[in-house]
Amino acid sequence: MSKSMWQGVIPALTTPFTEHGQVDHDFLARHAQWQVESGCIGVVPLGSLGESATLSFDEKVAVVRTLVRALGQVPVIPGIGALSTGEAVRLAQAVEAEGARGLMILPPYAYSTDWKEMSAHFRAIAGATGLPILLYNNPIAYRTDFSAAQIAELAGEFPQIEAVKESSGDIRRLAAIQELSGDRLVLMTGIDDAIVEGLAMGVTGWIAGQVNAYPRESVALFERARAGGYAAVKELYDWFLPLLRLDTIPKFVQAIKLTQQCVGWGSERVRAPRLALEGAEREAALKVIEHAIKTHPGL
Repeated sequence: MSKSMWQGVIPALTTPFTEHGQVDHDFLARHAQWQVESGCIGVVPLGSLGESATLSFDEKVAVVRTLVRALGQVPVIPGIGALSTGEAVRLAQAVEAEGARGLMILPPYAYSTDWKEMSAHFRAIAGATGLPILLYNNPIAYRTDFSAAQIAELAGEFPQIEAVKESSGDIRRLAAIQELSGDRLVLMTGIDDAIVEGLAMGVTGWIAGQVNAYPRESVALFERARAGGYAAVKELYDWFLPLLRLDTIPKFVQAIKLTQQCVGWGSERVRAPRLALEGAEREAALKVIEHAIKTHPGL
């Protein structure tokens, strides 16, 4: 597998639900195809934005099956998150059998302690598959923080670790990872409102959130910033930033799905314990979304 699989815009896909609460596989396929047609280079289902923690094992496998069938040779890179190491290993093997092209490995959902236990969890999953791996570091969400040195240690042990999705929010981490790993790892970010800054620090891939509603704009933002830096993308970034900041609030899933609904590419339906935004939270999100729709700068 070429590391080019990680270099570009990759949606962290939302999981669509029917009015009866089941996964909407028809829309899932159409939505993923639209993302690719708009310039995205692959898709990442079953992440935080995909409400993976609320999906059953069989639902997760079915999501990957639908996407592989819909996208053909376009990489489907599911998130591997679970309550237990054993379940995560089984999921990695199951989605590999369904045709996944890579894995985004998360820390366990509910239990987080020290490096010994968290690295053992990661090693068990990585050792159970031959697929290329994206290591996902998001201490804000998962309370496990992989340091640059720990990331370098795992990458040294497992050649199939090709990329790291660094989402600690500390831009200095990118320099630290490069200092220890050189060009061994592709650097990616999963924080929407830090993509231009991340590109300046060596990021070459973006696991994006608001791309679910605005794929063409996300690809244009990424490519223009990669080619010309902040100056080349300032107008587009200024327009996009309020939307991108909705990716970093506690109810980011609801906010991004609401954005999709407003632009006609999805529904705000979520799975409990999440509930759709209401009251002041909904009004604040709608104000941002509606302003963005009215002031779209064009491409």
